[in-house]
Amino acid sequence: DTVVLDKTGTLTTGQPVVTDVVAIGTSEVELLRLAASAERGSEHPLGEAVVREAQARDLQLQPVTRFRAIPGQGIEAGIDGYVVQFGNRALMEAGKIETDVLAERAHELARQGKTPMFLAADGAVLGVIAVADTLKPSSRDGVARLQRLGLEVVMLTGDNVQTARAIAEQLGVDRVEAEVLPQDKVEVVRRLQSQGKMVAMVGDGINDAP
Repeated sequence: DTVVLDKTGTLTTGQPVVTDVVAIGTSEVELLRLAASAERGSEHPLGEAVVREAQARDLQLQPVTRFRAIPGQGIEAGIDGYVVQFGNRALMEAGKIETDVLAERAHELARQGKTPMFLAADGAVLGVIAVADTLKPSSRDGVARLQRLGLEVVMLTGDNVQTARAIAEQLGVDRVEAEVLPQDKVEVVRRLQSQGKMVAMVGDGINDAP
C-alpha cells in the first residue's frame, strides 16, 4: 500500500548539471576549479556534474594531496596547500564554518529545485555551486498512476528539504523524506513498516535488507 521512490536516478535522469556558480571569497573560475579538483574521480553524480562543468570551461584541475568522503555531507580534500570542504550545509556546520552570507541565495536556489553545495577553504566559505538533476519525462505520469491505484507515494532523498519539496511539487508527491543519509534510508522503510504499512522500495538507495 506504500511505494517509496528513491529520487536520484529513479525519478530523475541521474545526469545533473551545474546551473549556478556564486563566488564571494574568490572568482567563479577559481571556485569551480577548486570544487572540480576536489571532486575529480568522484563517483557521486553531483561531483561528476561539477567536474564536467570545469572540463567544459577548459579549467586546469589541481592535484589532490588527500581526500576524505563524508557520507551524506560532502568531501574534504587538500588542494594547493588548502584544506577544502565541498558539500551541503551539514558539512559546513560540522566544520563550524559560517555560511550566513550565502544563506538566502542558497535557500532561493533550493526553492528552484536545485541542490546548493558550499565550498570552503581553510575554514572560510568561498561560495556556493548549484546543481540540478532533471526529472525523467515518465516520472510524473508514473507517480500519478501509482496514486490512482490507491498507493501512497513517498519520495526519499538526501537532498535538503527545500529542494526536495520543490521537486516533489513538480511530481505531485505529497510525502517527502528529505536529508536522509544513505545509511539511514533503510530505517525509513522500517519506520513505515512499523506503522503497519506494506512497503515497496524502488531505486538503489537501500543497501541493507529491511
